[in-house]
Amino acid sequence: MSIPQLLLCLSLSVACVSSKPTEKKDRVHHDPQLSDKVHDDAQSFDYDHDAFLGADEAKTFDQLTPEESKERLGKIVSKIDEDKDGFVTVEELKDWIKFAQKRWIYEDVERQWKGHDLNEDGLISWEEYKNATYGYIL
Repeated sequence: MSIPQLLLCLSLSVACVSSKPTEKKDRVHHDPQLSDKVHDDAQSFDYDHDAFLGADEAKTFDQLTPEESKERLGKIVSKIDEDKDGFVTVEELKDWIKFAQKRWIYEDVERQWKGHDLNEDGLISWEEYKNATYGYIL
């Protein structure tokens, strides 16, 4: 191997080694927390309330007396228990969570639609979309 080839290989090796990132990045995608409350099953159920009910509904439950809270949770469990056997299965719970997520999505879409449909004709024109989305920039 000639000296120029050796120098080329050596310089490429140095370039590869020195181009490696110095900081290690986390490659794992972390989902956002379901609640900002501390999760401690033995002491506090706030985390579970936020995760199961949603933050807004959990705030409502925080204002209820224990009796009212149990009554409302009982009604929710009755809705979750599709086969009415008195138990909530994993599949029933998954179905409930999917239902709750869809309900939230539809409510959010409705809210967003109202915010963009400025003339309230049931349609969103390009002008309405631009004004609602970029109006503060244009």
